[in-house]
Amino acid sequence: MVARALASPLPIAWVTADSAYGQEWRFRRMLEETGVGYVLAVPKSQQVHAIGRIDFAIAQAPEDAWERLSCGDGAKGPRVYDWAAARLPPIADFDGEQPTHERWVLARRSIARPDEIAYYLAYTPAGTTVSEMVGVAGTRWAIEEAFQAAKNECGLDQYEVRRYTGWYRHSTLAMLADAFLAAQAAQSGIKGAAETVPPPSHHSPWRRSGDCWQLSTRH
Repeated sequence: MVARALASPLPIAWVTADSAYGQEWRFRRMLEETGVGYVLAVPKSQQVHAIGRIDFAIAQAPEDAWERLSCGDGAKGPRVYDWAAARLPPIADFDGEQPTHERWVLARRSIARPDEIAYYLAYTPAGTTVSEMVGVAGTRWAIEEAFQAAKNECGLDQYEVRRYTGWYRHSTLAMLADAFLAAQAAQSGIKGAAETVPPPSHHSPWRRSGDCWQLSTRH
């Protein structure tokens, strides 16, 4: 389904998804080969090329690597978290001598509960800022809220079919109805609806480079 969307004339610039997709290297490679940027959630045990486990790498981030940013508006206002991002070394046998894209690790930390950290891998056009990556990561909530609204208001999940064609027709009509209701609401001004991480080493791989952080290769 994703490959079909990428092959369509739709202007797709970014892909974001939960860790079920983010941890799959074949999915990430497919996006990279088509030149589409992504910000994908991954589990804390995710292995990163030349770096190791992503949670170990993030645990070594200096405190000034974290910055407080909003990843979009929620039902109760802006969703504000602390975010840390570091650019990864290029992959020599894939990126070439003059890569047009960069790979990043990204982490989201709860302000009220700092021990709650979510992890991401990102592939972005060169020059993409951390705030832009954070914005892409935040769009996932809007998508999930849209699906929930479609279930509540338009019966997206209330089907009794056994074949793909029937499911496809039902889902398409439900999402069209939800899009119509969302457009009407917008015009009316109505708002929508136990592992442990080892302590940081004394030789942190985090290095400041200009206006961003980089992670050096693990030795």
